[in-house]
Amino acid sequence: MTEIAEHPARRPGAATDEAIRVETLHKSFGALEVLKGVSLTAHKGDVVAIIGGSGSGKSTCLRCINFLETPTSGRIVIAGEEVALRPDGTPASRRQIERLRSRLGMVFQAFNLWTHRTLLENVIEVPVHVLGVPRAEAVDRARGLLARVGLSEKADTYPAFLSGGQQQRAAIARALAIEPSAMLFDEPTSALDPELVGEVLGVIRDLASEGRTMILVTHEMKFAREVADHVIYLHNGLIEEEGPPEALFGAPRSDRLRQFLKSVG
Repeated sequence: MTEIAEHPARRPGAATDEAIRVETLHKSFGALEVLKGVSLTAHKGDVVAIIGGSGSGKSTCLRCINFLETPTSGRIVIAGEEVALRPDGTPASRRQIERLRSRLGMVFQAFNLWTHRTLLENVIEVPVHVLGVPRAEAVDRARGLLARVGLSEKADTYPAFLSGGQQQRAAIARALAIEPSAMLFDEPTSALDPELVGEVLGVIRDLASEGRTMILVTHEMKFAREVADHVIYLHNGLIEEEGPPEALFGAPRSDRLRQFLKSVG
């Protein structure tokens, strides 16, 4: 298994307890093997960035961690609790999956907001209807989260009347509303116009500075270098190279990684 090594870039005071551990993760879609034995560990307070070209398996890896995709094989451990799997890789307990998902905040490429609900209603939906949080408490927290991402004046607005950057910031607030132990970001800026990218990255940067545990799939190399404690470069479903950002971006060992970094500028 490849684990995240201790290194000077780790945020001071970050705990060494494991938040997420993945061992020899495989995922196939029919005859196409997308993940070929990926292993990674994120400790509490770590920001792990996954980079790589299109089709390298980045998003599939993230979706397997949250069981939006069913692994073909491998082990996934969330906050010390291993996901129980049948021999074919499917979850043995749907209840366990639902419980573990409630600890993971997921932010998607395409926002995935409910278009028929206001931003406030989007943010309180899961806390109220899934987690059983009293509505008044959920509303109070939601307003605070919307203010935190710069959307306090948009609480009663529907997503269709917002920019892509505003919708993605609302999606981050929605993910934070479940008070997750870790955040998963799947290319959170890939669907945004260039002028809107910065506002979303600013919110994520603030979360990273708080010591939140995050796994971030991104094509924003400069941002990954700035915020990550550990960077994983995926190529063709395998980890080609990994390590602290100063090593991967400053002195890559792999010819493939060097070529990749050159291609993305």
